[in-house]
Amino acid sequence: YKCYMKKIFIVTGEPSGDKLASEVVKKLKEKYKQIEYRCVGGEHLNSLGIKSIFDLKDITHLAFTSVLLNIFKINKRINQTVNSILEFKPDILLSVDSPDFTLRVSERVKKKNSDIKTIHYVAPQVWVWREGRLKKFKKFLDHVLLLFKFEQKYFDKENISNTFVGHPLLEKKVSSKINLDNYFDNSKKIVSIFPGSRKSEIDILLPILLKSVVLINNKLKNLNFVFHATNETKDFIEKHLKETNIDNIDIISDPEIKFSTLSKSIFAISKSGTVSLEICNQNIPSIIIYKLNFINYFIIKSLVKIRFANIINIINDEEIIPELIQNECNPKEISNSVIYLLKNPKMLELMLSKIQKTLSNIKSQSSSTEEAAKVIMQNLS
Repeated sequence: YKCYMKKIFIVTGEPSGDKLASEVVKKLKEKYKQIEYRCVGGEHLNSLGIKSIFDLKDITHLAFTSVLLNIFKINKRINQTVNSILEFKPDILLSVDSPDFTLRVSERVKKKNSDIKTIHYVAPQVWVWREGRLKKFKKFLDHVLLLFKFEQKYFDKENISNTFVGHPLLEKKVSSKINLDNYFDNSKKIVSIFPGSRKSEIDILLPILLKSVVLINNKLKNLNFVFHATNETKDFIEKHLKETNIDNIDIISDPEIKFSTLSKSIFAISKSGTVSLEICNQNIPSIIIYKLNFINYFIIKSLVKIRFANIINIINDEEIIPELIQNECNPKEISNSVIYLLKNPKMLELMLSKIQKTLSNIKSQSSSTEEAAKVIMQNLS
């Protein structure tokens, strides 16, 4: 007599979702051994022994134009994923972030087998654009796990079952004990740089960032610039760096070292995205940069209904963290901003105090992944 094992299929669309999903699975594994998993994931889920049906890299395409060019490939992957899920017959389909991919999968799965419970973690930012999508979600999502409290009103209005779990990046992390003296020249102050995790982003941002470093070096001495890379992007950044003669740049990809490096930084330059919350959580002042190719920017600009890119700025409806987007995302503006802020510690203090106040309002009571795991457990029983 074989006890019936519960099954969960996890669908992610990029490295951040893969990492987030893996944290939830760790919590589930502590409480409940009898779950069988399968996924579309990357190194984090794979490291927990969960098999991915294909490599996550196959679908992490950025932006509309590349998606249009890859629409057939992506459609093929969506069909492949849907078929795998239907074959696996999970009790729960957990989709994480990347709505353009994961929610299309959920929608098709729900149509073909309505017994599979669909839970989505990291709600699509309906408050940014296309609020009308909510009506559609109601048809195929059983439950949504929200990172921000202010999102609840949108989902409640449509009677979509939801739980505010808080933001996982704001959980108290144990500071890591790595001694950075072995890695960097400790007579220099560290500026952390986050150029993005997708090659298409780095293609655009890296040349701009390298030129910015040169300009900052002309004005400020004894800084050490550290690029935070992934295993996939490290070589690409290294190759570009070799073509310059800048000698105060390092590239790191080890998560533990990244964490320590950020916590010891005096400043960060970050591409727009969730990583900026990690920077805020470690109380490091920063600026946000982003640039898309013209067509994508034009499409997004016509759809988006908010003034800011960064979540801290959006919540406050005020530019607390400076944003250099599109045309302003150039070496001159970036270097001027960094130099100006580093020379004005009072401004940095004000920035940090406003950020901390905002963060205290969006943290969850326990931990985001803990709360998410709880909801999943309730839906399993």
